[in-house]
Amino acid sequence: MRAHVAGESSVDTLADVSATAPQAAARLDAALRAMETIAPARYREIAGPAVRAERLAAELDRPDLVIRARLARADVLAVDGDMAAAGRIAHEALAWSTEHGGAYLVARSHRQLALFFYHVGDAAEALAHAVQCVAHTGEDAPPQVRARHLSTLAVMLDVNGSQAEARRRFTEALDVAGTLDDPELSLQILNNLAYTEYSCGHLDRAQELIERMRAYGIRLAATELDTIARVELSRGRYAEAEATLRPVLEGARDDLLDEGKALAECLLTAAEAQRLRGAVAVAQATLDRAARFCDERQLAAARARVREEQARLYAATDRYREAYEEFQRFHRETQALQSAEREARARALQVVFEIEEARRESVRFRELALRDALTGLHNRRFVDDRLGELLERAAAERLPVSAALVDLDHFKRINDTLAHAAGDAVLQEVARLLAAAAAEDELVARLGGEEFVLVLPGVDADESVRRCERLRRSIAGHAWRPITGDLPVTASIGVTTVADGASTPSALLAAADRNLYAAKRSGRNRVVADPA
Repeated sequence: MRAHVAGESSVDTLADVSATAPQAAARLDAALRAMETIAPARYREIAGPAVRAERLAAELDRPDLVIRARLARADVLAVDGDMAAAGRIAHEALAWSTEHGGAYLVARSHRQLALFFYHVGDAAEALAHAVQCVAHTGEDAPPQVRARHLSTLAVMLDVNGSQAEARRRFTEALDVAGTLDDPELSLQILNNLAYTEYSCGHLDRAQELIERMRAYGIRLAATELDTIARVELSRGRYAEAEATLRPVLEGARDDLLDEGKALAECLLTAAEAQRLRGAVAVAQATLDRAARFCDERQLAAARARVREEQARLYAATDRYREAYEEFQRFHRETQALQSAEREARARALQVVFEIEEARRESVRFRELALRDALTGLHNRRFVDDRLGELLERAAAERLPVSAALVDLDHFKRINDTLAHAAGDAVLQEVARLLAAAAAEDELVARLGGEEFVLVLPGVDADESVRRCERLRRSIAGHAWRPITGDLPVTASIGVTTVADGASTPSALLAAADRNLYAAKRSGRNRVVADPA
């Protein structure tokens, strides 16, 4: 049975920490790191600490730590079977971390989404996220986390049929784990690799791996016991498989009782081994125990498999009618389970789909708020938001920045003579001419009325004048007759340049405005630049 990769640390360290406590942010970071490296078997321990961590991160105004805390909570939700909630958190976390930077958070988000899509049965999407998870996992990530991410990718490669690549990634994960004093981590990766080899029918390789697992000499978890027993069962070593599962059968280890589904799998494997070696009565007793355990823990999928094994056990004792009836019950329960699982997966996908749609709408409305509704160009708010950033970048790189204010001449006459519909059409045509004249990294916006701005980063004074003159001619020479009849459409342009970006947005636009005023005063339909 497949297990997850893990690490271990104390996590409940935030109970008495407030935002005003000394080194609160550092203590929060350490607690989150402990949650991110804890063994998956202990995930439920971080439920409370993750909530406290998120609250403290919000008080500290650290959105990056808020996202880390939410992703830790997603690990708990996934273990508890609430994949829709875990997927929603991961999707929101990926959107935030992609926009605001931080490869570590991007990697963590992709891993959670890989597990989500694996759960809903989309193996290709799960692999895509697993690839991105590893691609964004840097050398500065904790070794436990890097090993876990590599192991996740290996699992997704395996389910997509790329066993050779899966094996390579498992080996890389083992190499990372080998740098730590954490045999449980290496053991869990070996278990996943052994299960992959077993699933592919490579029983000799699987046998080598389970021998390495045993060589650690530490207590094995139920998932690991089941993997070893499955390999032995497939090799016809029924008594050895039963002996491997003796800690489960004898109930001597209380820690195994917490493993739920894995323990049910162990009991089913043991019953099969006992049946195959001819111990029918013992197999029946083990199967009865598995049925009670599944009923107590509400493990519907495992309970259906108990019926399948029961049908085989009936057949082994020549009780064919009972075997047939039990198999029918198994078939009905399996179909009902598959239907319920499909619905659950659809609901989980719908949750993530709704989050994505909401995010897209949010982006769309934010973009609309920065666009002029009539022309589709950016608006004054966008200029206010971006111009300072553009100047700072130019100053850092010591590059020139030119800005041109473009104002249509006698525009009121067009509106008064031909109505506002014609004026709107002229503004839209001028906007298209401006957009066509601008390169991809240049800023074009409508400031209001008939006034536009064109910002040209990296363009010096001489080139900016040449480009503005071409723009002026293209406006004056445009085919306006279908819109304005005999009324001409021309523009006055004031252009200014700062040699190394050393200006402020207001100073830059004020200089361009002075030159625009000079162009208007000297006759319109011309370009005026800074004095030589």
